[in-house]
Amino acid sequence: MPAPSKASAPAPTPGAPRPSTAVSRPPSDPTQSASTRLTFDLAATIRHDGHGGVADDLDTPEGLTAWVRDHAELLPDALAARRYRADAAALEGVRALRAAVRALFAHAVLPGEPSPADARRLLPLAEAVARLNDAAAKVPTVPVLSWPGGTGPLVRDEPVPGAGDGTSARRADLLGAALARAAHAFLAGPDRQRLRACHAPRCVRYFLKEHPRQEWCRPSCGNRARVARHHERARGSA
Repeated sequence: MPAPSKASAPAPTPGAPRPSTAVSRPPSDPTQSASTRLTFDLAATIRHDGHGGVADDLDTPEGLTAWVRDHAELLPDALAARRYRADAAALEGVRALRAAVRALFAHAVLPGEPSPADARRLLPLAEAVARLNDAAAKVPTVPVLSWPGGTGPLVRDEPVPGAGDGTSARRADLLGAALARAAHAFLAGPDRQRLRACHAPRCVRYFLKEHPRQEWCRPSCGNRARVARHHERARGSA
């Protein structure tokens, strides 16, 4: 993939202060599928730190533990996500998958430019695809029918019970497979055509374009971009 013309943002700063989950990403769209929400929220753990740099919400096992518990309703029941506790190996695996997702997001927005957060260190396309496929293949699934009271029947893919259930390695595989399959569903689905990188000053997010004229992930980014353009024009005419 050709290197973008924009300079990349600084590397994520370990231990940078984290905002609450409510403000660390744009509010979830209730019309989005679980796969889209999970994939976008994983990518969004790379974020602007509020001070001109880039922060990583998954820089420690504790950060991953909090993220998984916050997304429990989107993850397989077999993971027991509300009681999940990450270790260093699980963290390494999820960060590797996130790098693959962000590389594939960057490929998907071509010929547009990728997010400046990691534009200069993206994985090659084939390697990113292989990472997702390898993670998904570690845990086979079967469709499971449920019929909650007061609603219609639902079908959800659940992992096939396997050797090592309950071990930290098995939980890491369950989490990685769920994230990889969510990315598969998003990247092969129709929403991929609406994927864009926000290039407002200090923003490193990806977003789904909701209307033809949308350039920014949210209004505050549009405001910053317009202010920056105004100052640039003023300097040019001085």
